[in-house]
Amino acid sequence: MAVVMDSIRAESVVKRFGEVTALDGVDVEVAPGELFFLLGASGCGKTTLLRCIAGLEQPTSGGIFFGENEVTGLPPHKREAAMVFQSYALWPHLTVGRNVAFGLEERKVPRDEVRKRVEEALRLVHLAGMEDRGVDQLSGGQQQRVALARALVVRPRCLLLDEPLSNLDAKLRIEMRREIRRIVKEGGLTAIYVTHDQEEALAMADRMAVLNAGRIEQLGTPQEVYRSPRTSFVAGFIGETNLIKGRAVESRQGYVQAETDLGLLVGQLTDSDWMPGGGEEVVLSIRPEAWRVGGVRGGNRTTGKVLERSYLGQRIQYEVETRGGRQSVVQLNPDVVHEPGDELELGSRHEDVVVMKA
Repeated sequence: MAVVMDSIRAESVVKRFGEVTALDGVDVEVAPGELFFLLGASGCGKTTLLRCIAGLEQPTSGGIFFGENEVTGLPPHKREAAMVFQSYALWPHLTVGRNVAFGLEERKVPRDEVRKRVEEALRLVHLAGMEDRGVDQLSGGQQQRVALARALVVRPRCLLLDEPLSNLDAKLRIEMRREIRRIVKEGGLTAIYVTHDQEEALAMADRMAVLNAGRIEQLGTPQEVYRSPRTSFVAGFIGETNLIKGRAVESRQGYVQAETDLGLLVGQLTDSDWMPGGGEEVVLSIRPEAWRVGGVRGGNRTTGKVLERSYLGQRIQYEVETRGGRQSVVQLNPDVVHEPGDELELGSRHEDVVVMKA
């Protein structure tokens, strides 16, 4: 499927609905061929940004660019962007083939070309030979593939996906994650995907932007955002973490020693523009898997008492009461089981602890 890849850029985009500011000066650029995620809680502005890119909403100020061309004032059908919705939005009275062909027929594409491109799109989504099947005969996952094929058949410059998997069960969601990534990469598409599902974003994205109250809190690869959150909001929103308040004692070479209720802890800075002074309030983020039962040589140390235990197959998760309050701890060796009431020694490497502004 021949596709022209474009970068997509939002420059200083502001969108207001009356007194409510949904987007507050958003700047972001998606590279050609990138699968880019907009991630955040309900009301953070992620869908509004996607709709501005699609042309379904007009920014109050700022610009939208496809490649070097500004498209801010263009209607949706002139942007050559295809959108896949949460509801699939298929025509129930049309066959699979007619649903996929709908956009081409609206564009007055010749019949032979329509047939060829419908077959090509259905092959890409692994539904070859199902042109004559009724939409109501399909499973939820198959209907989502039809919606993808309908978007791809018009050969868009970019693919926009608005929570496309939220109506599927857990097993199908995992299967369709792999399929959507495969389709985007095989089709050579630039794609923007909106979700509130952190696991989905971590599993699929090339890069992601975490939005909060209409602004981008952090932008980076899944590993960068998960391992090196720049704010306590990002640390708490992406995955599970333990947030511990403290005061900086000493800062040196990108690391900070802080006094906390758990004792002295050392962690790394992820905001290169900030270095806390002595006595300044800070917040430390320690992921559950960063705590090591039994301690770590040369690392941070504390003790606690097991409150609860959850068996998760390849690992066990404990809720542990420490001097600093309740901590979530993952033990990666499920062969050794600790019971509620057991005292545990816990440790974490300095590089696995993140120090952020309070």
